[in-house]
Amino acid sequence: MPKASIHSSEPLPVKCVLISMYEYETNKPGEFQYFQEAERLNKTHAFSYAADDIWTNYNGLVALTVGIGAAKAASTTMAFGLDPRFDLTHAYFLIAGIAGINPQFGSLACTVWANYCVDGDLAHEIDAREIPSSWSTGIIPLGCDTPYSQRSKNDTALFHNSELYTLDSSLSDWAYKTTQSLNLSDLDNNLLAAYRGRYLNYPEAQRPPFVLKGDNLSATRYWHGKLSNQWAERWVEHWTGKKGRFVTSTMEDAGTLRALSQLAAAHRIDWNRILLLRSASNFTMQAPDGMTPLQSLLGRGNGNENLFPGYIPSLRSLQRVGSKVINKIIENWDRFKATPPT
Repeated sequence: MPKASIHSSEPLPVKCVLISMYEYETNKPGEFQYFQEAERLNKTHAFSYAADDIWTNYNGLVALTVGIGAAKAASTTMAFGLDPRFDLTHAYFLIAGIAGINPQFGSLACTVWANYCVDGDLAHEIDAREIPSSWSTGIIPLGCDTPYSQRSKNDTALFHNSELYTLDSSLSDWAYKTTQSLNLSDLDNNLLAAYRGRYLNYPEAQRPPFVLKGDNLSATRYWHGKLSNQWAERWVEHWTGKKGRFVTSTMEDAGTLRALSQLAAAHRIDWNRILLLRSASNFTMQAPDGMTPLQSLLGRGNGNENLFPGYIPSLRSLQRVGSKVINKIIENWDRFKATPPT
């Protein structure tokens, strides 16, 4: 799509910011391409702090790609949030990308709205081959002496607000209710059906694509497998006080939300206007039919394993669900500029 670079001396009033993680320079679609086409994002603003330019359209939508991993995501998001060319006072933020999905709760190409994002990187770790025999994992919360234990009061201040990001549940509930009836059945195909059919005794994993709510574990380390999935479930449960459930696995969101939380503290943005949407390109663990974790992770084996079996359908569902919310916000800007929808 052709792009037109623009310059303005006045800050651009922004209604919504779309944050994707990556895009390819080839014709292969990344997380941004389908949004770019659907939302007619054809104007660019040079952005030397990141690998890609910032894109805008005529309706008040701004889009950027922040990079793979929490470090890139945090630094790019912070640079954007401090850019004087954009007025983010009333802006809504939609973080939208693909993810691994917990087969306990969802299936390939499902889209998931989150209330919580839990950092899976900030921790102590002992190699699993050297942990006490009574432990189920060698990953320990910072400031603690056993897995899933609570910190002492003396350590609370040092590690305060490091692992858990709580989004406005009224806004995420509204986004879910706005999109839950979207029909994604046309995104289903024989590959998805055959792959999810291997997840016996996981009824949610065997469903065609649908929209749901569930929470996010963000770790730059790309983990995979049944035992790691069990750790993720307990880690999210631990940090949310059993209020959250682990549904999606990502690599950037803790970094993005760290930057956004600091921008909110500096009154550059409104924390209660942030939405986190992820779609399932793959499962977070192997199928229980003899597939090994390594075969599942690498997409290699004798059972038609695939690295990202839901890749294109997940990009399509991500855009369809995300655009529904973006356009609803922009179409009702007279109301939603002052007060977030609930």
